Amino acid sequence: MFKIILASASPRRREILSKIGIEFEVQVSSCDENIDEKEPDKLVMKLSELKAKDVAAKNPNAIVIGSDTVVAHKGQIMGKPADRSEAIKMIKSFAGDIHQVYTGVTIIVPGEKTYTYNVCTDVHVLPMTDKEIERYVDTGEPMDKAGAYAIQGLFAPYISKIDGDYYNVVGLPISSVYTILKNYI
Repeated sequence: MFKIILASASPRRREILSKIGIEFEVQVSSCDENIDEKEPDKLVMKLSELKAKDVAAKNPNAIVIGSDTVVAHKGQIMGKPADRSEAIKMIKSFAGDIHQVYTGVTIIVPGEKTYTYNVCTDVHVLPMTDKEIERYVDTGEPMDKAGAYAIQGLFAPYISKIDGDYYNVVGLPISSVYTILKNYI
């Protein structure tokens, strides 16, 4: 049986992975995440792979799970906002519209296989007034979230529908992760 390591600092990913009921450690990758990729599906896969490989190099006998999430709207990739102004701009851009959340996952099983894939979920957001957007941003919640919102948090009232995996939007598509891990745990 392999030790399992989550290569992510995200408390949301830790919480989601714990739903499988397995023991795992967290080791944050220190790799450079500045890559030149404009397509969100390819970007998140490359970043998840970089993170997983970085941690796996230090833990060659462990299963390592790397992950990265971005929001994309009309071809524009949105990571975590740098400040209040950027958070407001991001939310304004997709309020009253549909955007996509992409999560890339890489699972490295030593001596076996490396799985790298992405999951995409469409998120439908209700129209929002400037006051609603500013009030939400002023809670501070959006500042460490891709796309400047948390579907599971105070932004929930503005989500009218999703097409796809809810946990993907939170940060880790747990059903697909479990489908792979169950063969090794």
